[in-house]
Amino acid sequence: MKKSIAIIFLFLMVKLQAQTYKANWESIDKKPVPAWFTNGKFGIFIHWGVYSVPGYCKKGNYAEWYQHGLVNGDSAITKYHKEKFGSRTYYQLADDFKAELFNPDEWAKLFEESGAKYIVLTSKHHDGFCLWPSEEANRDWGFKWNAVDIGPHRDLIGELFAAVRKTSVHPGMYYSLYEWYNPIWLKDRKRFSDTHTMPQMKDLINRYKPDVFWTDGEWDESDTLWRSTSFLAWLYNESPVRNTVVTNDRWGRTTRFKHGMVYTPEYQPELSFKDHAWEESRGMGFSYGYNRAEDAWDYNSAQSLVLQLIDKVSRGGNFLLDIGPDGHGKIPPIMQERLLQIGDWLKTNGEAIYNTETWKTPSQWSAGRTDYKPKDGSGDLLLKLTLNPDPGYAVKELFFTYNNHTKILYAIFPKYPSNQKVLIKNLILTPANKLSLLPSMEALSWVIRGKDTEIKLPPFDPNKLKTGQAYVIKISNVKK
Repeated sequence: MKKSIAIIFLFLMVKLQAQTYKANWESIDKKPVPAWFTNGKFGIFIHWGVYSVPGYCKKGNYAEWYQHGLVNGDSAITKYHKEKFGSRTYYQLADDFKAELFNPDEWAKLFEESGAKYIVLTSKHHDGFCLWPSEEANRDWGFKWNAVDIGPHRDLIGELFAAVRKTSVHPGMYYSLYEWYNPIWLKDRKRFSDTHTMPQMKDLINRYKPDVFWTDGEWDESDTLWRSTSFLAWLYNESPVRNTVVTNDRWGRTTRFKHGMVYTPEYQPELSFKDHAWEESRGMGFSYGYNRAEDAWDYNSAQSLVLQLIDKVSRGGNFLLDIGPDGHGKIPPIMQERLLQIGDWLKTNGEAIYNTETWKTPSQWSAGRTDYKPKDGSGDLLLKLTLNPDPGYAVKELFFTYNNHTKILYAIFPKYPSNQKVLIKNLILTPANKLSLLPSMEALSWVIRGKDTEIKLPPFDPNKLKTGQAYVIKISNVKK
């Protein structure tokens, strides 16, 4: 009996040691991505802070960089600030960050209705202002610089996380490693990392237990100065979220797209990573933080956003879509509407998104050129690649996702064909395959055309297909 217990104890010890991550990238990079994240596909980014009070920048820029533009002489920001705030400094704007309309339960309900499976809230952006009661912020800035001691006088992270945890949505947070004008950062960067960044990160993890910890502001220094691998080893081995947390690749000037759990392209819709988890982020317009200069036509349509989600999922990625609440704590109605429209589509077609993986080919192209490049980074690439191509260019006429557990292939098309026919190239079906159109589950017939399958659709019925952003054919009993 004693021998058996000893053997079991030895086995458990060996297993425990095998799961220990060392403070180097070779070890850290072996940490698997939690399944909840790879299955969830869709998240909401939330940029919210003192910069939400002015909520302004020129179109095509990031409004959350307001302070940086003000200090460095951005003419549009300087002019706006003088006219609206006079001689008040950026730090004094924290008094106006009241968040008096912030209702965390309403936010959480909206997030769940959108179909998002996780959120990423800015705990602290590059201005250093904290949405939680950070002692390091007050101490190192030399004045009150967190949302509990100034402005809202509320623990904004704590309130939102508590509300989100009443839903099916996973709560997560963004954290900027550096701060533009922090006195310690400007004098001694190593000291800043050791005495400011590291304790703040551990405080956030221990206090709020986030399911996502999304770092940024890494580019000015090496991962060595940030002590990134040491922090991640602690996070993966000892922290209260060691088995559930998702992290990214922004841990030093050379780590992006090279090290870390999830790679994070930003306004780079053409990027994908075949053998690594990834997630593209972008705003509904261009800015992440609320920008009052943006107009309705600067925002992507619901169809565009749904197609961006589909495109990323078909290529093996996640989509992190940003919203920017204002200084009052109100999510702009146009952003609410877009989230609810995405949610309506996912309610009836979500099985083609959640819990899926890439098919043998992510998409099927029509005839024409496939090398279209947008004229600038803010262009809506997906509409050009699906519904509104330039002359001579091809479109992605079909996207594919696959559920390996149920052996179901999903063919997703952005435009309902006028001839009611969908041709899937290089796919030969058999009587064992069953086809239906979501969400009506109406059975579909097909014929084989050489190496291809031609599927017959029913006449378009707006009473059955109420969300028109994209349409889904469900094909059962398909082996990958």
